[in-house]
Amino acid sequence: MKTILKKSIKPGMSYSEYNLLFKQLVAEGRTTGEPSEEKIKYTKLNLSRSKRLDKTAIIADAFQPQFKNICEKQTWLVITEPWCGDAAQTLPFFNKIAKISENIDLKIVLRDEHPELMDQFLTNGSKSIPKLIILNDQYEVLDSWGPRSQTATKLVTDYKTEHVQLDDTFKTQLQIWYNRDKGASIVKEMAEVAKKLCPKEETV
Repeated sequence: MKTILKKSIKPGMSYSEYNLLFKQLVAEGRTTGEPSEEKIKYTKLNLSRSKRLDKTAIIADAFQPQFKNICEKQTWLVITEPWCGDAAQTLPFFNKIAKISENIDLKIVLRDEHPELMDQFLTNGSKSIPKLIILNDQYEVLDSWGPRSQTATKLVTDYKTEHVQLDDTFKTQLQIWYNRDKGASIVKEMAEVAKKLCPKEETV
């Protein structure tokens, strides 16, 4: 596992580098992984959503101390792809969180270029993304998160129970939910993870 993690982090992109790739793909009408018209369409749409969130996303004051108080150097390694809609709603918040803490180094890798890594962090047997892996400086996995917040995951589960599979109607409903939630569920859950990993010492 550590060997795979080390090998994956080395070529990891910063958020700025990932965005440059994002823009280049859209400018050239391409996408990553196995290309399809749908993935190319969603890559373009996701760039627009990400750019909007880069400007508007806010980390609530109530949660900022938990990120500032992260007690050790951590790598936040994200497995994703530009065509992934959930990633477009999530990565801008990870970037804002990383800017708050000097101890977070955000790295991004593409799922289809790192199959060994993805196979270690499946969600119910599927290669769902985005997937966040939190590591210490010894390449030990402290925690993982994804591909969605608990609330968004429940929306997915409930819809699948009723309709068997996710369709365009659900994708529209999920987007509406993301717009209303404004990343609050993601930030809250990440603050809980940060607090769990670095509990504040009580003074006597």
